[in-house]
Amino acid sequence: MYKVFVNDKPIILTTEVEKESGFKNYLLKSVNISKVIKELNRSSIKEVRLIHDDKDKLLKKFLKKLPNVVAGGGKVYNNNEEILFIFRNGKWDLPKGKVDGKETIEEAAIREVEEETKVRDLKIVKPLETTYHIFKRNGKYKIKITHWFEMTTTYTGKLEPEENEGITEVAWLNQSEITKALKNSYANIKSLI
Repeated sequence: MYKVFVNDKPIILTTEVEKESGFKNYLLKSVNISKVIKELNRSSIKEVRLIHDDKDKLLKKFLKKLPNVVAGGGKVYNNNEEILFIFRNGKWDLPKGKVDGKETIEEAAIREVEEETKVRDLKIVKPLETTYHIFKRNGKYKIKITHWFEMTTTYTGKLEPEENEGITEVAWLNQSEITKALKNSYANIKSLI
């Protein structure tokens, strides 16, 4: 099962058909994805489930429905076990961005964290889950596929938001601050933390 978020409502990719209750079922093969997105944005339904009989092909078939944007991002810890957050578009988020040219996902993740926060000396510890969300750019829907990595740094210098990317604040947050920030964050980020 996979979750693809439209704002904070999920499209669930599944092989299981369940009786509809607060959600709608559609066959993945024949679904009009634009109508599903509008329905999630404009109605009170909590989620949409797209059903396909082959679990190994669920994600692949779904990703063909819209253009894909591949990105890398970081859940970065400092020596105090605080996590690096950015504040963008009125919400707390983790630094991330799309892969450029021939760089690897790992290279993109490190570059994006550095660009968005000015944090240096980043080391990847391990890969985390991959998240999926649908966004609209220039009037067209796209799927952002973000590969996340747990990272560490010994950096203690100044944090600087990349303002031309809409980032207004960068902060190291401790556990109680994270709990508060997650009340104003995205479902994908909540699942990572």
